[in-house]
Amino acid sequence: MGILDGLMGNASEADLKTVEKDLEKIVTENERVEKAYKILRDMIVFTNKRLILIDKQGMTGKKIEYHSLPYRSVTHYSVETAGTFDMDAELKIFVSGTAQPISKQFRKDKSVYDVQKALATYVNQ
Repeated sequence: MGILDGLMGNASEADLKTVEKDLEKIVTENERVEKAYKILRDMIVFTNKRLILIDKQGMTGKKIEYHSLPYRSVTHYSVETAGTFDMDAELKIFVSGTAQPISKQFRKDKSVYDVQKALATYVNQ
């Protein structure tokens, strides 16, 4: 991922070996990272068992929230594309038992479609 892409909020596929190493304390023994996308400091990780949303917080990014979603808990999702004057695209993930969706912002590029395609692949298994 280029520095400009990262600053603009564009998602790009992350190196799986690096992600696996970073998540070795999070994933189980029989779980494997299959796809991962980086958006600024945050990540969206698809394993063979669940979706992991990683939210780095604070100035240094040392505080990290790992939001784990079993695929069966995703009831539906939506993509709102960027328009002519609206520069942001948005992915919303609706989870059973919660009123508000989880929202991730993307810049006007095709990366929101890549993440949505991966989500469709894993949720519809």
